[in-house]
Amino acid sequence: MPPSAELVTDKGYDSQALREWLDERGTQAVIPPRENRKIQYDYDRTIYKQRNVIERMFCRFKDRRRIATRFDRNLKNIMGAIGLAAPVIFWL
Repeated sequence: MPPSAELVTDKGYDSQALREWLDERGTQAVIPPRENRKIQYDYDRTIYKQRNVIERMFCRFKDRRRIATRFDRNLKNIMGAIGLAAPVIFWL
């Protein structure tokens, strides 16, 4: 897969090695710096605020027991279950 334009993560993934690797790939790191970091990097706050939409989607998937516990061990079956659950979650 081609590298993404941005990687949005939380403070737990703020490391210099990750930032350098993302720069090599041409990906913008949207990671708020930890408070104890000596060099406080700037990040796009508007993109970071949209991160909660994705996190809420994963939380809604986890409400579905079949998906959260991964009853289906076959990749095709689990992706099918996610494909069926996604429109239902979207409309709720």
